[in-house]
Amino acid sequence: MRLLVVEDDADLNRQLVTALGEAGYAVDKAFDGEEGHFMGDTEPYDAVILDLGLPKLDGLSVLENWRRDGKTMPVLILTARDRWSDKVAGIDAGADDYVAKPFHMEEVLARVRALVRRAAGHASNEIICGPVRLDLRAGRVTVDGAPVKLTSHEYRLLSYLLHHRGKVISRTELTEHLYEQDFDRDSNTVEVFVGRLRKKIGSDMIETVRGLGYRLGDPVEE
Repeated sequence: MRLLVVEDDADLNRQLVTALGEAGYAVDKAFDGEEGHFMGDTEPYDAVILDLGLPKLDGLSVLENWRRDGKTMPVLILTARDRWSDKVAGIDAGADDYVAKPFHMEEVLARVRALVRRAAGHASNEIICGPVRLDLRAGRVTVDGAPVKLTSHEYRLLSYLLHHRGKVISRTELTEHLYEQDFDRDSNTVEVFVGRLRKKIGSDMIETVRGLGYRLGDPVEE
C-alpha cells in the first residue's frame, strides 16, 4: 500500500513518513501544494494525508482540483484550524476524514487504516483468505494461527493482494503500489516476492493468471 504525505512542516512531515513507513506503507512526501497536487495527479496512491495550510497552493484547492480531475483516492486532511466551517469545507471539497492538530500519531494511523480498508471494501481490521489472516492494526500475518515473518516488501505485496482479494492484479500495478517514488522499480522483483510468499503462506494461495498478473483467493465478479 502506497501513501502520499503533503505537509509543509518538515518535522511533522518526517514524523508522519516515519510512522507510516514503520506501519508497513510505502510513503512519498511533498512539502507544498503544487508539488503535492502534481504527485497526486500523476501517481496511483492508496490514500493521501493532506495539510490544508500549504504554501504555493492551499490544501483545499489541491483537493478540489484532484476531485475535479476524477481522482478518487481517500484523503485525510490535517488542519490546525479549529473552526467547524473549515472542517465542513474540507469534507465538502472531497475529503474522506480529518484530524485536527495537534494529534496523536496513533489516531492518524488508525484513520489511514480505516480509509484504505474501506476503499477496498473491507469493514474489519482483519482480512482473512483461507488459512491466511492479516491483522492490519498489529501488522501481523498468521497462517492457520501460526505467525509468519515477512520482509517489508513481502508484507506490502500480501497486504495489497489481500485488500483486493479475488481480483487479478498486474505486475505493473503491484510495482506501483509496493515502492516509493524514488525507489529503483523493477517489475521483475514482484515475481521474486511472490515466490517467497508462496513458500511462507502456501504455494496454492497466489495464482498466476497467465498474461495478466496474480490473484489471491477465489475470483470475484467485476
